[in-house]
Amino acid sequence: MNKVLLIEDDLTYSKIIRNFLEKNGYKVEVCTGVEAGIGLYARIVPDLVITDYRLPDGTGMQVLEHIISSEHPSPVILITNYSDIRTAVKSMKMGASEYITKPVNPDELLLAVQEGLKKNTKNQVKRANKSPNPPKETGQPTYLVGKSSGAEKLERYIDLVAPTDMSVIVLGESGTGKEYISKRIHQKSKRKDGPFIAVDCGALSKELAGSELFGHVKGAFTGAIDHKTGHFQSANGGTIFLDEIGNLSYEVQIKLLRAIQERKIRKMGGNKDISVDVRIVSATNDDLMLCANKGDFREDLFHRLNEFTIHVSPLRERKDDLFYFADLFLKQSNEQLGKKVTGLSEDVQQIFRVYSWPGNLRELKNVIKRAVLITGEGEIFREVIPMEIIQKPKIDHVEASEEVSSAIDLKTSFEEQEKQLIIKTLHEVRYNKSKAAKMLNMDRKTLYNKLDKYNLE
Repeated sequence: MNKVLLIEDDLTYSKIIRNFLEKNGYKVEVCTGVEAGIGLYARIVPDLVITDYRLPDGTGMQVLEHIISSEHPSPVILITNYSDIRTAVKSMKMGASEYITKPVNPDELLLAVQEGLKKNTKNQVKRANKSPNPPKETGQPTYLVGKSSGAEKLERYIDLVAPTDMSVIVLGESGTGKEYISKRIHQKSKRKDGPFIAVDCGALSKELAGSELFGHVKGAFTGAIDHKTGHFQSANGGTIFLDEIGNLSYEVQIKLLRAIQERKIRKMGGNKDISVDVRIVSATNDDLMLCANKGDFREDLFHRLNEFTIHVSPLRERKDDLFYFADLFLKQSNEQLGKKVTGLSEDVQQIFRVYSWPGNLRELKNVIKRAVLITGEGEIFREVIPMEIIQKPKIDHVEASEEVSSAIDLKTSFEEQEKQLIIKTLHEVRYNKSKAAKMLNMDRKTLYNKLDKYNLE
């Protein structure tokens, strides 16, 4: 019987999930916070972890960071509200098995658990067959080429820079597919037969980032019980992808600059240089030039990394690609789930047109997959679309909706969605603020501040 660790501070909600999973044959242990969850994880070593994002003493991301840094990490499913969609997408890049949004659909939860456990089984088999210190090469991602003029321009740039050895920076929001684009560059390069090593710099702790990137020798620091091969050495002859590179500490930036300039690295605690032949592709949401001006990022490193720049537009600016991708995701979901969904209703198509898609392609894929799972066959109607997407502010002039939607400030869009969600919740609980705060997963003080902010008193 598979063991599941559930970390959820809403006792009623956790009881519902626990009962549902136990009825489906899983053994479930429950706790209510980050510290308790990390402690229980170490004691029971579960096959899978389900954690809410917002917890009394921290966030589910802290749980995820702890688990993925362990020797044999279990799959982690993150439960979020739609206001946390960007964080959910980031969690997938860090190594989460899946994220699902509240209110949780039972079938969606069960599917996520089953898929997470399948991944865990495959990882256990791989670990059993691997030698010590194997290269951490990522799997083959499915690359989707859009049909818009922007997508065609992106492909031209990839074709142009891929055959060279130039360092590339890929700029774009979370969920736009920066790692997929970097993998595409590698696959079209002369290094395609070499390794492609992806590293999320945002998930590296300040203390261990140097060890992860460049390796260490036995005894280099407390806990260094054996020699470790770093990502740069593992990527020798291929490409290393450094995501969220702006998160690297200043000390690690210096070592990275030396690796680029001299094509040599030195392990932590080591006394000899190791030659490496690695192409660097990096990605970030940050304005690295602005960070350099503020002293947070080395300007000389920025110029070494920025020999060629590729900008990836967010989905809200690629409306020509929206339904092309939606159709692809629908076909994939039908095949994976064994369903017979034919398409999106006109109503749902209009909802998709005016929504801002803050989670970009990852969010679109999850929304389609969930809708296919619930619908089963026929068209997808608005009833199976998350309420937070439906509550997007209406646009008066439909004929200009695409242009207006692209121009809407993202912060304003989020605030309007949050305001409408608070109004709806207050109405449902007959303006009982204690109940409303609990349903919205926030304390009363936060709710009162938001009521004041949106002039809802």
